Amino acid sequence: MNQPSPPIVLCFSATDPSGGAGLQADVLTIASMGCHPLSVVTAVTIQDTMGIEDVLALDSDWVADQARSVLEDMTVNAFKIGAMGSVENIAAIAEIMSDYPDIPLILDPVLSSGRGDELATEEMIDAMKSLLISQTTLVTPNSIEARYLAQEENEDELPLSQCADRLMDMGAEYVLITGTHENSAKVVNTLYGPRGLLRADSWERLPHSYHGSGCTLASAIAAAIAMGLDVATSVEKAQEYTWNALDYGFRPGMGQHIPDRFFWAREEE
Repeated sequence: MNQPSPPIVLCFSATDPSGGAGLQADVLTIASMGCHPLSVVTAVTIQDTMGIEDVLALDSDWVADQARSVLEDMTVNAFKIGAMGSVENIAAIAEIMSDYPDIPLILDPVLSSGRGDELATEEMIDAMKSLLISQTTLVTPNSIEARYLAQEENEDELPLSQCADRLMDMGAEYVLITGTHENSAKVVNTLYGPRGLLRADSWERLPHSYHGSGCTLASAIAAAIAMGLDVATSVEKAQEYTWNALDYGFRPGMGQHIPDRFFWAREEE
């Protein structure tokens, strides 16, 4: 019996051998949300739950060829982009995205690891801003990333709402700014769109530091959008999923906790 295909999400990400973040986090999240993940490797990292030791970006032709091969074979319902590894990879991905303007694109602008290890140079950030943000349905920076992307050099710290406006001026249709790094009792995530603030969701601040929370949230949004939900509803559902994955998180090593993306399978236990 031929079963219909579940919604398909194609993610561009760097690998993480710890399984906490990156490509492995994307695949686990997308599968847990009921979609089929396609994975394009942009870079290979040496890292564990404590941080990143090194990054090896793949050749941009390899990145493009991976994507083209599956896109010519399967119908994709959403794209999710994480760490891209190099300026050349950003340019190659942007060119591919321009061929699929009707497919929703969720960009997680990964600038550094949870420990602060650099994952994007100034040149890469400039390329992201000039080539990719204009093509995104939704960009999902944390508050530090939002200010870094939106502020000019030597400019005073901007309100997050103004950062969102600037990112939308760059061409992003929607902006979700997460508040994990803000000095607040609760984590407040704010979604902005063409009509301004669309929703602000407040979540209990969990006690641990987590490896891969941003990857999980962006991938969960991509999966929800691939299922046909609108952006605001997808953001709501994905936040609930991510908070629970973090709440059920575990600490397998000596560093950060890892979200349990299949928490729902163990709830009765």
